[in-house]
Amino acid sequence: MDNEQQIEELLAKLIQEKDRVIGYPVAKDFDYSSLYKFLEHPINNVGDPYEANTYKVQTHEMEREVVGFFAQLFRAEPKDYWGYVTNGGSESNLYGLYLARELYPKAMVYFSESTHYSVRKNIHLLNLSSITIRSQENGELDYEDLENTLQLNRDKPAIVLTTFGTTMTEAKDDVSKVKGILKKLAIQSHYIHCDAALAGAYGAFIEPRIPFDFQDGVDSISISGHKFIGSPFPSGVILAKRSLRDRIARSISYIGSLDTTITGSRNGHSALFLWYAIKKMGIQGLEARYRHSLETAEYCKKELNNIGIPAWTNKGAITVVFPKVSHSIKEKWQLATDEATHIICMPNVTKRQIDEFILDLVSEKEPVDSMA
Repeated sequence: MDNEQQIEELLAKLIQEKDRVIGYPVAKDFDYSSLYKFLEHPINNVGDPYEANTYKVQTHEMEREVVGFFAQLFRAEPKDYWGYVTNGGSESNLYGLYLARELYPKAMVYFSESTHYSVRKNIHLLNLSSITIRSQENGELDYEDLENTLQLNRDKPAIVLTTFGTTMTEAKDDVSKVKGILKKLAIQSHYIHCDAALAGAYGAFIEPRIPFDFQDGVDSISISGHKFIGSPFPSGVILAKRSLRDRIARSISYIGSLDTTITGSRNGHSALFLWYAIKKMGIQGLEARYRHSLETAEYCKKELNNIGIPAWTNKGAITVVFPKVSHSIKEKWQLATDEATHIICMPNVTKRQIDEFILDLVSEKEPVDSMA
C-alpha cells in the first residue's frame, strides 16, 4: 500500500466512525477551513502569553483574548487573573496542582473517587500526599466525608480538587460548600482547584446555578477546548489568580520571557482556533449551544425511559446515564462504560442519532436487563 492510498483509507475510516461518537465529550460540528493557511507556519507560543519574547511567530494576542473571555465567564477579578492555552484538561489540572504545591509544599490533596484519572497521575508526578474522598451516588463529592477527613488533618494546608462535570455522570461539586467547610474548620492555608474540563464551558448558563468559579472561591479553573467548543486537536485553558502565579514565575534570558507554563513551547494553533471559535460564538452563541445540547439530552433520556431503560441525568447535565449495554452496541456507538454507560449529548449529537441508537437497543435479541 502506498502512502496516498493509506491516507485515503484512513480518511474514509475516520469519516465513517465520526458519525457514531456519542459516548465521548468531543464536539465535531466545527469549521476552521478559513484558518487552514496558518498550518503552513511554525506557530509556537513559547513563554508567558502576557510577556514579550524574541520568537515572533506566535499567537499570544489571541491567547490572551481566549483567557480574557473565560476570565469574564468565570467571574475572575479583572486585575487578578492569568492563564494560558494548554494541550488539554490534564495539563491544565497539572498546572493547578503545581501552583498549589509551590504555595503549600506540605499540603494534603483531597479529591473525590469520581475525579478524572489524570488527577491521580498528576498527584504522583508532583509527589503530593493525597486522600481520596467518597462520592455520592450521583458522582458528586461527599461533603460530610470531606469535612470529617479535613478535621483529622487540620494541621496541614489543604489542596481541594473539585470537579465540575465528572467523567461518567457529569456530577458537579459545589465549591461554596467546600469553601464553607474550610472556613468552618478554620483551615486558612488552603487552595481550591476546579477541574471543569467539559461543563466549565457552559457552567455559567446552568439553572439553578451551581457554584464553581472564582467568585465562589476557587483559586484556579481548568477547561478543555476540544470538548464542548470543538477543535481538530486537543486543547485546554488554565486560569489562575495572577497574584498566586507571580509567586512562582522565573525569568528565562534566552527567550526574553518568563517561564510560567508547564511545557514551555506550546501549540500556537490551538490558541488561534479557540480564539476563532469564541469570536464566532460569543457568550450568547455558547449559551445557545448549551440549550440545544440540554434539549437533546432530555429527548434522549425520555426515549430511553419510554423503552423501559432507567436513564437519568444530573441537574443541568448533557450526559445521560443508564445501565450497561451489550458489547456490540458499545463498540458501534463508541460508548464509554464503567459501572454504567452514558451518552454525552454534545452540540453535534442529533435526535436522529438518538433514534437510531434506540432502534438498535430495541432490535437486540437479549432483554435489556441482561445486557452486560
